[in-house]
Amino acid sequence: QVQLVDSGGGLVQAGDSLRLSCAASGRSFSNKAMGWFRQAPGKEREFVAAINWSGAITRYADSVKGRFTISRDNAKNSVYLQMNSLKPEDTAVYYCAARDGSTTSDLGRQYDWWGQGTQVTVSS
Repeated sequence: QVQLVDSGGGLVQAGDSLRLSCAASGRSFSNKAMGWFRQAPGKEREFVAAINWSGAITRYADSVKGRFTISRDNAKNSVYLQMNSLKPEDTAVYYCAARDGSTTSDLGRQYDWWGQGTQVTVSS
């Protein structure tokens, strides 16, 4: 089992930045790929970013490319999402996820463990 705790969300204005954190505990973290997903009210969950086990390979949704950066610190069992130039359309609950595999994926169904989510609200 892997337990994930998301944090770092909040209310910000358009153009501001936020850094989300995800702390993992339980089974080995360093050999698992990680991802961030988000779900806005009335919408389906969507992929945001993913990172492979070593941090060498990342993947982003087109909507966040160039603004968001995913990273990880295996020594701290943590993954981060740096979000810059936030827009009102980034408003959502953001979820950290881990998959029992070392490669990245943008498919939610390929992730095995999920955090509880952290709310990000961007005002215009």
